[in-house]
This record gives sequence, structure tokens and C-alpha cells, in this order.
Amino acid sequence: MHKVLIANRGEIAVRIARAAADASLASVAIYSDPDADALHVRLADEAYPLGGSTGEQTYLNIKKIIDVALRSGADAVHPGYGFLSENADFARAVQQAGLTWIGPSPVAIEALGNKVTARQIAVRAGAPLVPGTPGPVSDAQEVREFAREHGVPVAIKAAFGGGGRGLKIAYTMEEVEDAFASAVREATVAFGRGECFVERFLARPRHVEAQVLADTHGNVVVLGTRDCSLQRRHQKLVEEAPAPFLTDEQRTRIHESAKAICREAGYVGAGTVEYLVGQDGLISFLEVNTRLQVEHPVTEATTGVDLVAEQFRIADGLELSLREDPQPRGHAFEFRINVEDPARGFLPAPGTITAFEAPTGAGIRVDTGVRSGGTVPPFYDSMIAKLIVHGSNRAQALRRARNALAEMQVTGVPTVLPFHRAVIDHPDFVATDRLGVYTTWIEDEFLNELEASEDINLGISDGERTQLTIEVDGKAMQLGLPADLVNALRHPGTAKLPEDVAGLGAQLADETELHSPMDGNLVSYSVQDGQDVTQGQTLAMVEAMKMESPVTAHRDGIFTRAQLEPGVAVRRGQVLGFVK
Repeated sequence: MHKVLIANRGEIAVRIARAAADASLASVAIYSDPDADALHVRLADEAYPLGGSTGEQTYLNIKKIIDVALRSGADAVHPGYGFLSENADFARAVQQAGLTWIGPSPVAIEALGNKVTARQIAVRAGAPLVPGTPGPVSDAQEVREFAREHGVPVAIKAAFGGGGRGLKIAYTMEEVEDAFASAVREATVAFGRGECFVERFLARPRHVEAQVLADTHGNVVVLGTRDCSLQRRHQKLVEEAPAPFLTDEQRTRIHESAKAICREAGYVGAGTVEYLVGQDGLISFLEVNTRLQVEHPVTEATTGVDLVAEQFRIADGLELSLREDPQPRGHAFEFRINVEDPARGFLPAPGTITAFEAPTGAGIRVDTGVRSGGTVPPFYDSMIAKLIVHGSNRAQALRRARNALAEMQVTGVPTVLPFHRAVIDHPDFVATDRLGVYTTWIEDEFLNELEASEDINLGISDGERTQLTIEVDGKAMQLGLPADLVNALRHPGTAKLPEDVAGLGAQLADETELHSPMDGNLVSYSVQDGQDVTQGQTLAMVEAMKMESPVTAHRDGIFTRAQLEPGVAVRRGQVLGFVK
């Protein structure tokens, strides 16, 4: 390999570009219109536009990405995580174009990316499992039939996804219908396929995973465990390595079964085998992520192994740099820095970052794709950075994390930093004899009394760009600029905020109006016109940053919809309906 195209954006694209430079590989970035000025575009050796704003138009567009790879002269493609990283069709298209795919084979991605066949592989490998459906279910009625046999709660999961997208829990039979519909919608938006299957849901489990590396020479190693139990809406917020408070027997069981699953699947590359650990110590296989994980830096911190460098070695046909499972060195935490307001139920809030100040000191690493003055678009994931803290043991890592979180500053958009600062002192999280948090701990027990952030930028650009023709040394060239800027240059004095944003103050004065809490897309209405509703009842669903968020009634009354159809884009503060 000589030149690697990075089929991704944000902090992971920056991470891969830096690893490529370490390995003396040239890097090629791709970018959407809103990302034209992003950090990953500037750090890569070359960068090419994809044209468009949404994931479907850009980072999920296989043809566009392959065309750029061939045009740039890249001979390899690294998918990062998210987007097309677990798409077998993309991996196959890369290989058919004569390029090296830095990841597992398309066959392995299909087998393990489909959670149904992954369960079958896990059964053959002898891994522990909870009851589940043998294949995808066709409708909510099949979910109810499974729940009648095995009891509630049940987990409805996207068969072709991961990362918590397309995962819904039905705690009662009455919740099955809406949970199934929402899981299918999220799965379709995030992965392009809506098939879902069902499993018996373990109450209050811990989320533990094993990092695996496998090369083409038959070497398979596990680089330790990670605990990812601190989650909101089944999306990880804090991870640590090694997973604390496991018995030697549990750790051995996880290591051995993870290797067995990968060998059974003929797996090659970096991957993660995930498990749930019940309150009674029961271990149950969850899924295999056939890609690099967001939380891979905590494994790097505790093993000294560069996982992206190992991915390069494996793709180049070389053996792993290690042959046996390494012993962990110290302890590490990763805190995901998302542009979400925890006091508003972790509501996504894209906007412009006015200041980004990273902490420094011993054992501190910050991976990010943003800088001060950068814009966080509403079209992609809400994570903008990761704070990784390493110490000689868990206690020291916690002390260093407390100081680093206090030092880190992000302004212009709300972030989850206040949540991290609060949770780092919670007895359930810092206990020395057990890990008191579990996958739904935030929703169940953590009463977040933080004040909602007022620091939200309402004037976010929609990312649209305009092409201008300019002349440089007698040669015509195309220059891409934000459309708002071009309009302001062409028509001085006419620039203004969108009407729905500029009129937000007036809208808020009308207490009957139901407003969208964010920029996004209107997914659906949950009630009919003229229906009696109560305060707190879900009236609509809005999707932003690949996540659905409910919009609830602010008062009791009779609901009337606005003249909007599901699927349309809405702005923060826009009227969705009226409660009179």
C-alpha cells in the first residue's frame, strides 16, 4: 500500500490520516459540502469533494467514493467506523475496483454484520447466549408472540447495524408496536436496511467487550476487555479498559469465546466481540462489530498497540506485531464529547463551536475533528471529540480524568461535559469494589439536575455551498464557498437569519405552540388532530444526527398538527403543532 483513501469524516478520519503519516502512507480525504473546512480535510495529503450534505449524498455513496479513490490514485481504502464501515457491498466494490480493503472480508462482514447469522456462528463456537428469534421478524405481532413466550422486556435490534442505532426496548406489551416501528425507522436511516430481530432483554446488565486482531496467517489475539456500560439510549458515553470487577473465570470465558467466534467466522482484521454481563454474572454474546471501535484508544493506552497500524499490517498481508494476548498496563477511560444537552434528555444540538480548548498533562490524549470556529452539521453523528485518560491504576486514572474534564472547555454548543463532570464523582461509578452502573443506569437512576445550556447557536448554516468561477494566473478554477456568504457578497445588507429562527422569540410567546427542539427531520406524528393529550405525552418524533428524539406535550389540551408532512426538514423552534 502507498496511498490510503479515508472513507469517513471527523475525528476518526483525522486519526487514520495521522496513522497513515506514521506508516509513511499518503492519505486522501473526502468531504461533504458542510465539511469543506473540516480538520480532516486539512490534515490529509489530498482532499476531494463528494458534493451534497446528507450521508446518502456523500459518505454513504459508494459510487462517488470509489470514483474519488480511482481518480486520486489511492490503492487502499480505510472505512473508519460508522457510515459504510460494515457494508459488505462497499467492501466488495473496493476490491472489485482493484483496491485494498482495510477490513475483514465481505463474507465475514455479511455473516457477522447480520446479527441473526452472527448468533448462529456464536452457537457453533460455543459462546453463551440469551434466547432470541432465529431470524428477522416481519411485524410487531411476531415481537408480541416472542414476548408472550419469553416475557418482557424484549430488545428489538437492527439485524444489519450496531452502535445502538435501531435498538429499542419494549418493557411492556403495550410498548411493542411503537418500539418495533421506531427500531425499523432508525435502522433504515442509519444502515439502509430495516430488518430487525428480537432477544430477551437482560435487566441492568453491564456491557463488556473484547478487542480482537486476526491476520491472514492464522494468528488471533485478544487485546483485553473494555467496559462500556455507561450509555444513554444504548449509545456509549464512557468506556474503560480493562473491564473492571470481572472474575478470572469471566475474563477467560470472554477471551476464549471471542477467539472462537472469530475463528469460526474466518475473521481477518480488527474487530470487537461484545457481551452483556448480567447482575448474577451471566455472560451473553451480544454482537460482533466488524470494524474499528470508537473506544479503541483505551485499548491502545493499556496495551501500547496502535490498532490502526495493525490494520495496515493485516491489509498488507503481514503478520501481527504480537502473537499472544497482552497483559494490560494500568487503566484508561474514554469520555465521548457529544454536542448534546444532557439536561434536555441528551438532545442533539448542532451549531458553531466558538471555542475548543483541550486539556493537557500526563496520561491525557484528545482525539478530535473540530477546532474553535468550526461548525457541527446536523447531518451526522453528534460526537466531536474523545478525551482519553490513562493512569497506573483505576484510582489514578479517575483522578486524572477529574482534572482533565474540569480543564476542557467547549463553547458555542451544548456538550455532555457537564454530565461527565458530575458522573465522575458519583459513588456508583467510582466505587472500588464493584461497578454500580449498567446500560440503562442513566435513564433509571442518574437524576441529572444540571441546568439546560443557553449557549446554543441558532444561526447554523445548512451547509449549502455555491461554486464560483475565478481566475488564477490566467486559468479558470472553481471555488466553493458557503451559499450564505456568497449571497451576502452579492447582495450586501440583505443577509438575515431564517424566518423560523429569527422569529423564535415571538413563537415562544405563544404558549399553545409545540416547537421542534432541534434542527432535523420530522419523522412522524404520534397522535391525531383533535386528540386529547397530556403533558409529557409524545406527540411527534424528530430525527437528527442519526437519532430519533420524541417531542412531548408541554401542557394538557387538544392537539392540532401544523401543515407539515413527515420527512420534511425542520429547524429548531419551528412550530410542529398546537396544544390548546
